[in-house]
Amino acid sequence: MINNKNILVTGGTGSFGSIFVEYLLKNYNPKKVMIFSRDEQKQFLMEKKLQKFRKKLRFFVGDVRDLQRVEFATKNVDILIHTAAMKHVLIAEYNPFEVVKTNIIGAQNVIDACLKNNVKKVIALSTDKASSPVNIYGASKLTSDKLFIAANNYAGKSKNKFSVVRYGNVLGSKGSILPLFFKGAKNNLITITDKRMTRFNITLKESVQLVVKVINNMVGGEIFVPKIPSFRVIDFARAISSKSKIKFIGIKPGEKLHEELISVHESKNTIAYKNYYVITSNSEFFYWNKEKYLKKFGGKKCSDGFSYDSGNNEEKLNIKMLKRIIEKEAKELNLK
Repeated sequence: MINNKNILVTGGTGSFGSIFVEYLLKNYNPKKVMIFSRDEQKQFLMEKKLQKFRKKLRFFVGDVRDLQRVEFATKNVDILIHTAAMKHVLIAEYNPFEVVKTNIIGAQNVIDACLKNNVKKVIALSTDKASSPVNIYGASKLTSDKLFIAANNYAGKSKNKFSVVRYGNVLGSKGSILPLFFKGAKNNLITITDKRMTRFNITLKESVQLVVKVINNMVGGEIFVPKIPSFRVIDFARAISSKSKIKFIGIKPGEKLHEELISVHESKNTIAYKNYYVITSNSEFFYWNKEKYLKKFGGKKCSDGFSYDSGNNEEKLNIKMLKRIIEKEAKELNLK
C-alpha cells in the first residue's frame, strides 16, 4: 500500500513528520515522499540528513492556510498524512483565532485539495485533547476530526478515503514533559501542576507504526485509537530523578487532570480490537456504520457508558517501567 506511492506529509518537518518520513524511506519503497511545511530551515536540515534518499524526496514551503498552495502540493499524491497544526495548549488559549485558521480552516483546505486532486487515502492526526475538549486546541482538533470524517460524504462513490488517528502525549516530541523534566532535574527542581495528574504514553516510533498500520487497514470514516499505557505525572518525575524537589504549581488554563481518548458519548459507536479501538461514524449518510463494520471486520462492541481516559486506564506504568522507557528515549534524544 506504501510501495510505489506518492506520499505527502503536511507539517512534515515536525516531531512526528520527520520521524515518519525517515521510517518510510528506510522500511518501504515509496515512489516519492513530499514534505509540506512552513519552516525552510528545518527543510534544509532534513534534506541534508536524508541525503541518500534525495531522489525520492520533494520539499514544499507552504502553509495549510493557503488553499492554492495546498492544491498545488497535492497534485499526483496517493496518500496524505496531515500533521500540520498549532499544538501548544497555553499559547492557543491566548491566540484562539490563529488556532482556528490553522487547525480548522487549514484542515478544510487539505480536504478540499485532496478531493479536487483525487488523493486516495487521507489520514489526519488528532489528540486526546479532542475528546470532551476543555481548551481551544482540543476544540479545534475535535472540529478538524469531524471535518475529516464528514469528508467521506463529500467523496461520494469515489475511492477517496478519510480517517483519523487519535492518540495521547508523544514521549520525546517537541513540548513533551521529558526534556522539560530533565532540565528541571538538573536544577534539582521539577514543577508539576497537580499531584493527581495522569497522562497517556506513546513513543514517536509507536505512533509512526500505528499510522502505517492505519494506511493499510482504513476504509474511511474511522477514528483509530490505540490501546496505550498511562502514568501518574509525579511517578514520571520520580523516574527521572528521585532526589529532585517537586513543586506543585496548580493546573494551567486548558489543562485536565486526566486526558481522555474516548468519551462516554462516543462509546455507542466504538469497537474494541486487541491493540486498538475504532470509533465508527454515526452519520446516517455514511456506509461504514458500526453494524456493517462489525460484520466486515469483527471486534467487540463497547458497552454504553464506556470511556477511556488516563485515569481509568487499566494499563498503568509504574516508576520502574517508566525508568526503562525514559532511559531509551533520552538516549535517542541525547538528553542527559
